[in-house]
Amino acid sequence: MRRQQNPHEAYRRVDFDARVNGAKPADLVHLCYEHLVSALSTAVHAHGIGDNGLRSRSLTRALTAITALQLGISGESSMAGALTQLYAAAQRTILDSAVEFEPRRIETLRTDFAEIGRALQGG
Repeated sequence: MRRQQNPHEAYRRVDFDARVNGAKPADLVHLCYEHLVSALSTAVHAHGIGDNGLRSRSLTRALTAITALQLGISGESSMAGALTQLYAAAQRTILDSAVEFEPRRIETLRTDFAEIGRALQGG
C-alpha cells in the first residue's frame, strides 16, 4: 500500500532528485545549503502554526542536509576544520530544538546558512 504524500512534498522531492542527478560537487554543496535553509524556514513556520509533525519532519530534513555537508568535508586544511566545527554546532542547535524549540535560534541559524550559501554562489 502506498503512503499518502503531500503534493508539495512530492514536488520538492522530484525537484531535489532532478537537481542532484548530474550535479557537480559545488552544486551539491549549494543544494545542501538550500535544502537546509528551506527546512529551517519550514520548521519556524510550523512552530508558529502549531504543527508539531511538520516541525519535526523539517528538523529531520535539516539534519539530513547537515549530515550530507559533514560527509562532504575532505582534507585536513584549516577550512576543513572550520567547516567541521560549523556543521557540528549547527547539528547541536537543530538537535536541541527537537527537545526545546527556540524559533530565534533556528532563525539565526537559517540566516547564517543563507548568507554562507549566497557567498558560495558569488553573490
